[in-house]
Amino acid sequence: MPEVLELSDVVVRRNARDIVSHVDWRVAGDERWVVLGPNGAGKTTLLQLAATLDHPTSGTVAVLGERLGRTDVFDLRPRIGIASSAMARRIPGDETVLDVVLTAALAVLGRWHEQYDRIDERRALRVLAEWKLDHLADRLFGTLSDGEQKRVQIARAVMTDPELLLLDEPTASLDLGSREELLTLLGQYALAPTTPAMVMVTHHVEEIPVGFTHVLLLRDGAVVAAGPIGETLTAENLTATFGLPIVLTADGGRFAARAQG
Repeated sequence: MPEVLELSDVVVRRNARDIVSHVDWRVAGDERWVVLGPNGAGKTTLLQLAATLDHPTSGTVAVLGERLGRTDVFDLRPRIGIASSAMARRIPGDETVLDVVLTAALAVLGRWHEQYDRIDERRALRVLAEWKLDHLADRLFGTLSDGEQKRVQIARAVMTDPELLLLDEPTASLDLGSREELLTLLGQYALAPTTPAMVMVTHHVEEIPVGFTHVLLLRDGAVVAAGPIGETLTAENLTATFGLPIVLTADGGRFAARAQG
């Protein structure tokens, strides 16, 4: 399977500090990656590189076969789906849920006077149904719960059938019920054969959906370990990543971690 993301000896430096330090990482089109690490580990910076929203200080980044710095990122971005808290803040609160998803077809936020094909409208309604949002199609985005807003962001991100889907802490701030509902939907999506490559950033192993295949562990901007989740997500590697002894358990494709007492 061709690689959709390739980082080679990547450094991102800000104010004389390496936020990302000599990272090598490759994501194939049939892989679903979770990126784990403490605050300040460089997780969101890696996601910004993958989204073509940032460029490395040194090293090379190739996204969907195109090297950053040698390609027009505005041609690449419609092929990438992204859901993040930064994106949520840009969505007008008085926009209907249907229009939040529909406007992804033209890569705009906020519907004005643009015209959409009937096929786009049908696609938006189908995506809303897949993410259990069809009953909210006429609701205003600003009136939704956090869990509903998270699902709307993801529905918007998958509206255009992206080749790479990036999720930045999609379950952050959700209560237990909302978190588990979203993780179930993400797991079903990850397991579908037509799903694109996925990269999801999180702080907690409990938030890894079933169906994710690989894990990248980061600490202080550097890779601690990377590879298939069954081999790489270990108590030893989590201990090195978070800096304290960790006990890891697994059950039915889900994980739980706690400090060793």
